[in-house]
Amino acid sequence: MPKTKIATLNLRIDPRIKSAVREAADLEHRSFANMIEMLIRRHCDETGIVIPEQSELFPGNQHG
Repeated sequence: MPKTKIATLNLRIDPRIKSAVREAADLEHRSFANMIEMLIRRHCDETGIVIPEQSELFPGNQHG
């Protein structure tokens, strides 16, 4: 399995939104972080923002 680079995201968020995201994550059996990533990916997909693959971001760092 190729290694992927992971970035840390620190943000301030309304506690009510955080609670709602946690509830949504629980309903879908996801971690909180995975739910945030899925929501960002869904938004980007809906608005036509392309998220490049990691191999495109770090071409000299391919393993496997």
